[in-house]
Amino acid sequence: MVLFFTIFGCRKEYEKFRRQCRRFLKRINECSKGTSETSCIEDSGSPTQDSDSSSYEDVVSARESLSSEERSPDVEDSDDPSSALLEGDDGSGQATNTDASALNTESSDSDSSEDPEVIQASSSSEGREENDPDVPLKENISPSRADLHPNQCSGENFATWQRIIRVDAVRANSEWIPYSPSQATVSELRACRAAEAVGLKDYDHLEPCRVFHAARLVAILEAYAVYDPEIGYCQGMSDLLSPIIAVVTEDHEAFWCFVGFMRKARHNFRLDEVGIRRQLNIVSKIIKCKDSHLYRHLEKLQAEDCFFVYRMVVVLFRRELTFEQTICLWEVMWADQAAIRAGIGKSAWSRIRQRAPPTEDLLLYAIAASVLQKRKLIIEKYSSTDEILRECNSMSGQLDVWKLLDDAHNLVVNLHDKIETPF
Repeated sequence: MVLFFTIFGCRKEYEKFRRQCRRFLKRINECSKGTSETSCIEDSGSPTQDSDSSSYEDVVSARESLSSEERSPDVEDSDDPSSALLEGDDGSGQATNTDASALNTESSDSDSSEDPEVIQASSSSEGREENDPDVPLKENISPSRADLHPNQCSGENFATWQRIIRVDAVRANSEWIPYSPSQATVSELRACRAAEAVGLKDYDHLEPCRVFHAARLVAILEAYAVYDPEIGYCQGMSDLLSPIIAVVTEDHEAFWCFVGFMRKARHNFRLDEVGIRRQLNIVSKIIKCKDSHLYRHLEKLQAEDCFFVYRMVVVLFRRELTFEQTICLWEVMWADQAAIRAGIGKSAWSRIRQRAPPTEDLLLYAIAASVLQKRKLIIEKYSSTDEILRECNSMSGQLDVWKLLDDAHNLVVNLHDKIETPF
């Protein structure tokens, strides 16, 4: 009974976020037919402030490797006006939040009674195979949003996030298809209905299963932007969500899984980049402790800050590994984190495995391992940071995830006492 009310509550909370998204979208569409979109949205909420951060240009530069990456070879460049944001702006779609929007008022639950999106979401289990495992939901998965994120979502912020989410969703690759047969065989009618429900356009070049996948990405990412307006939407978040919705067929369950995932990953998308710089510093320390020769070469190139692995850190290796490899690596990372939460200390772990103790930073050891695997090439051939960056970005599809994990665990065994990881 408790589980029933927990699941029911999670669904209702997700639907509340989606209703707010639809109100924003309706307002944006109304504005586009009359006055200019920006002025109209500003009338409905406080305008966004320009960032005065001294490190803003550094953030823009660092994120270029994300925005310049080719997503899917069969997708043409979008004519969407947000393309300029992806190519020339900060690539994150993130805006500084201000006062609450006048649109940010709660409607009654009856608002969704006739909405096609709610009907589509609630019936998404129709195509689910009977042997699909249930997704466990924790009672504490939905904490007070007011406690977590006191800022509220403004109309202007949402309009920016909405445009970028749609571009990223349509460009999402199709690697997930063999691993989700129920979604891979979705009908064209159902796919079009899902796209229409979230206002998705410009998808005629996609097959139905990819349209359906893109529509689910839009729905959940928009809901997350409302749930966590401090982060909103940043480029790269769609990479993290895509494997989740391939496995979890119910939108509200996938949403709360993503919320839990982002509790660990959200600092990757902060504009101040404190979390990213901390992680890059750890990667740098690992390389320095393991291979002083390689580290001195990086110093010579002024690349010891390891910004050439920026993309790997932001999207947790998602663009360097295949879908199956990504799930494998993430599950090993989660197992380590679960072991730490369970209170398995280093001494207990060594008695159990005689191997690497659990660490919160296994991903960073794996990233350092991928660089160390290329040490000879980097030292002998590369004389600039750009060349190393291109090498790292070209690792996609060329990594052996099992060797990567073995090397990462070896680094943990030998270096974990030397690498301090305060956060």
